[in-house]
Order: sequence, then C-alpha cells, then structure tokens
Amino acid sequence: MTTAGRPEPADVGRVLSLMRGLDSALPRTDGVAVFNRVYLSVTEEMRRRLAAGVFADPYAAGELAARFAGRYLAAVEDDRAGRRPPDCWRPLLRLRGHRGIRPVQFALAGINAHVGHDLPLAVVDTCRATGRAPQALEGDFDRVGEVLTAIERRVREELMPGPDLLEAADPLTHVVGVWSLERAREAAWAAARLLWALRGGHDAYEECVTRLDAGVGLVGRFLLTPLRG
Repeated sequence: MTTAGRPEPADVGRVLSLMRGLDSALPRTDGVAVFNRVYLSVTEEMRRRLAAGVFADPYAAGELAARFAGRYLAAVEDDRAGRRPPDCWRPLLRLRGHRGIRPVQFALAGINAHVGHDLPLAVVDTCRATGRAPQALEGDFDRVGEVLTAIERRVREELMPGPDLLEAADPLTHVVGVWSLERAREAAWAAARLLWALRGGHDAYEECVTRLDAGVGLVGRFLLTPLRG
C-alpha cells in the first residue's frame, strides 16, 4: 500500500479516486479545488483515451498519467501534513483562499506548476520504471499534451469573465495572457530530456530539479497576482 498521493504504477483509477475525494472535501471557491476540478477532467479524459487505445504504448502512457497526477496529489498531501511541498506549488497552496484572485488564475497557476515541474519529473519517473528512454515516449507525451490543450481552452472559455466585463484595460487580460501552455509543454519536454541526460550525476541532477522548481514557482506567483481587494 502506498501513501496518499503516491499511487501504484499505472493506477489511474486510484488517483481519480483521490481527486474525487478532494473535490468532495474542499469548498468550491478554494483555489486548489478550482484546479482540482480542471485536473480531474484531464485525468478522466486520459483514462477514456487509454481504454480506447489512443496511445502507442498504453502501459507507459498509463504509468505517465498516474505518476504525473501522483506528484500533484503528493504536494497537496505534503501541505496538509505540514511538510514543505515543492516551491512550484507553494503560491497556489498559500493563496488558495485569497478573495482578490480570480478562478481562472487559480486554474492556470495549478496547470503551470503541474506542467512546468511535475510533467518533466513524471517523464523521468516513467522512463526509469518502464526501461524506456524519453524519445520512446515522445509521441504519447504529445498525445497527453493534446488533452491538456483541450482542457486549458475550456478553462479560459468557462472561467474568464464575459466580454462585457473583460476589457483590454482589465489587469486579468494581461496576467493570464502572458502564459502559454504550448510553451510550457515545450519547456517540460526539454527539461525531461535534460534531466534524463543528467540522471547519473547526482549533484547536477538535483540542482537542475531545484532550479526548475524555483523558476516554475516564480511564474506561479505572477499568475496569482491579486487583482482586487
């Protein structure tokens, strides 16, 4: 039996159960709850596509989906238990109740932390567990990215205010407009390849992970700039 948030390999059903539990337990306006609803839909879609045979390597894709989700759940559990979560998650976890932050900001800050930090580490975890090199996962990595892109588009459509409320001068336009999921995915793949190349050098690997965590956290703090009192 694994600890909460750290699922058995390829156990997508387990991470879905944990996310549904969070969805039931957290207030709807909680910033983590906003992201969790988004990510729950991502993981449900991933499971549907795994069952439909969309992925070239279903075993490795299942490993990636579970390990990817497990890193987010581990951060939430670490915070709940009084342990320090990764720096990339700290802005969302610390500001989750701030009334000056809009739902779309919470959602994008969570996606930023998860894609920018957790995804490259999940790729490395999956390669280690399955004996595959990152290049063997590239096609399925892109297929995971397609799911994320579809969900991010829906997030912006559903959580952004309507055009009568959102004008060019609204600070929200500028805060959420500078972040790109496509660029974040590209950076995540580059980071995964770099980390894989550094996996034999402990100090260099750990320094790269630390710098990655800090850089993604900095972007998260910007995305969560309070826009009202």
